[in-house]
Formats: sequence, structure tokens, C-alpha cells
Amino acid sequence: MEDLLSFFGKDQFAAHCGIEVVDIGKGKATVRMEVRAIHLNSHGTIHGGALFTLADAAFALASNSHGIPAAAINAHISYMKSARSGMLYAKAEEFALNPKLGSYTVYVTDETGDGIAIFQGMVYRKTPRI
Repeated sequence: MEDLLSFFGKDQFAAHCGIEVVDIGKGKATVRMEVRAIHLNSHGTIHGGALFTLADAAFALASNSHGIPAAAINAHISYMKSARSGMLYAKAEEFALNPKLGSYTVYVTDETGDGIAIFQGMVYRKTPRI
């Protein structure tokens, strides 16, 4: 998992947004982000792009946890509830895995566990070189 943490450490946008790794494992990952002023939209609630970025970070970690480079080919998010402050968490779980494709669901929650958004993504796995 050290390679995965090194991989994540190169994600400058996630670092800029304040996203931190909470937990990683094969096919799963949890990250968090404290809502700051830069994350808010004109309504004073967290921007949809900030939520997508948080979920995408967990998705990237979970999908690259098998040691084979994985690139997103599809991603979708549904926003369920707004947030204005506090800590947000994104927990990615592997739904399906085969040699070329992987499917993941990411649950975004607030610090009380209330659902904020649900994200689903698919990756293409590059063929390992021998």
C-alpha cells in the first residue's frame, strides 16, 4: 500500500483541495476533506465539483489498489443533500472486477454519517507489461 500512498501523493489537485487518506485496502479506500471557504458555491453550500473531486479521489485509490494502472472511463454522481461546513468522507467500494474493467461505488457522507452524494465509476485497467 506504500506504492498507492506514493501514487496519491502525486495528486496535486487533491492536495490543493485538502483531501486526506483515511484508509486504503484492495478494492477500497476512504478519504476525507474539511469544508473550507474555497469549496463553497454562490449559495454558500459545498460546490458539486468539490464533492466530485472528493469522491473521485477515493475512486482513484480503490481502483489503483491492485497494482495495475487504472484510468476512469465513466463516472456519475448524484447529489442528495447539501453541506456547508464540517468534515466530509468518501468511501469507495469495488463492485465488480475483471482483468480489464472495474466498477466502483463511492458514498459521500458528512461527519454524522448522513448521505451527501453517491458516485459510481468505471475504470479501464491497462495490460501489465512483462
